[in-house]
Amino acid sequence: MQMSDVIADMLTRIRNASNAKHETVDVPASNMKKAIADILANEGYIKGYQVVEDGKQGIIRITLKYVNKQKAIQGIRRVSKPGLRVYSNCEDIPKVMNGLGIAIISTSKGIMTDKKARKENVGGEVLAFVW
Repeated sequence: MQMSDVIADMLTRIRNASNAKHETVDVPASNMKKAIADILANEGYIKGYQVVEDGKQGIIRITLKYVNKQKAIQGIRRVSKPGLRVYSNCEDIPKVMNGLGIAIISTSKGIMTDKKARKENVGGEVLAFVW
């Protein structure tokens, strides 16, 4: 089955697994999804991830994080969709919950958080909000 928005699929799988209190969730691998998982791990929203080779494109196994039986990811939302792309320059990058969350931005220098994009003075496509 051809999927039109693979990033939204990844975020939905993480949201659903987190709501169901699963320990891990498997997502089909791609370089962009690895970069997003890396950002989530570095920012402390997930414990970690590993890439499992299956002979095809591979699988990213994400280990979810819970703090005192509360999920670490309270909310995760796709912003830029295939039907409506959302771009932002470095001055207008949105802050998520006044800086308590992160925005994941796809820039010309790679996929990064909103704080790093402001620091490096680059804008790009706003992929998702995580809080």
